[in-house]
Amino acid sequence: MAPMLAGFNVSSISDTKCGPFGDPPAQVDRGWYAGFITARNSGCLGGTRIGPWTDANGDPRYACVYDPPRAAERSPLPLLIFLHPSETSAWSVVVTGLVGLTDQGVLGKNPGFILLAPQGRYTAHRYPGYDSNALGWDNWYRQLSPAGSLVEGNVTYQENADAASIDHFVNEEIATGRVDRNRIYVTGWSNGAAMALLYALNRPWIAAAAVYSAPDPFSALFDTCTQLPVTIAPIGDGQAEVFNPRVPLMHVHNDCDIGGICPNGTRFAARIRAIGGNIEDVIIDSSGNRVSSCDNACGTDEMANGQIGKLASYRGLARHMQWPKKWNNQILTFLKAHPLPP
Repeated sequence: MAPMLAGFNVSSISDTKCGPFGDPPAQVDRGWYAGFITARNSGCLGGTRIGPWTDANGDPRYACVYDPPRAAERSPLPLLIFLHPSETSAWSVVVTGLVGLTDQGVLGKNPGFILLAPQGRYTAHRYPGYDSNALGWDNWYRQLSPAGSLVEGNVTYQENADAASIDHFVNEEIATGRVDRNRIYVTGWSNGAAMALLYALNRPWIAAAAVYSAPDPFSALFDTCTQLPVTIAPIGDGQAEVFNPRVPLMHVHNDCDIGGICPNGTRFAARIRAIGGNIEDVIIDSSGNRVSSCDNACGTDEMANGQIGKLASYRGLARHMQWPKKWNNQILTFLKAHPLPP
């Protein structure tokens, strides 16, 4: 974390022009290096690659699908969407242990579930250092209306391109006839977890979400266009309307996490509860055991942009880079308990 912070250019963030949906849409890097990294990361280890699908910006989008054996015979099956961390890609799902669980009856009535891992884009992020421009998800432009494009004043605001891409691949799976539409869930890791929370809060067809180590998708780190989630028409640019506020959420995060984001996560939980939302906020220690509070040595700032010592930074980074496999069963059990009503 120390070299990341050392390389961070604050002026590049402070010049952002805020709007009714937070930050402007993320700038896509289409340079040779970004293209090389994106292409190299479009593989699906042990799964099936689907795509390309061209998004509204003209960028090719891909996803990985992991089916249980004899999926067609077991249909309909729950669908679990996994959104990868920044600086990695869809293939990172293989290190979570979730791929090995697709053959088990942990999410629905029939044994097994379909695992869908869309791939993000190489864009600008509101993160420090090397992560300020990398593969990942744009959770800072919060135009995720299920209706698509919206007009505010004389300006048309296109739908978030990453949300539209996830929608496309979900619909592609639904079109196969194999998906239980009452059991479509989403999970994610880090930047992917933030996007998963934002996506779930705005998609009524998402039954529940359970994520790991998410910065608050509305207000974290160096984002200068922060917003409060609301359930009514926003009053000013400081609010963002969400369209699925009652979706059950579970957030597993470390008491010592990257950038000091543990207090940021607990504040997010409080804000979701304030709008009548349902969230289980799970803080874990280095052994994966649930604890009651964050480790203050690893940061106390609720925006996660306070000063943190080098040792605490490295501790948080090391914890953040490990998916909590010990919690896979609890995560899947939580999701299974919250299908959409028939």
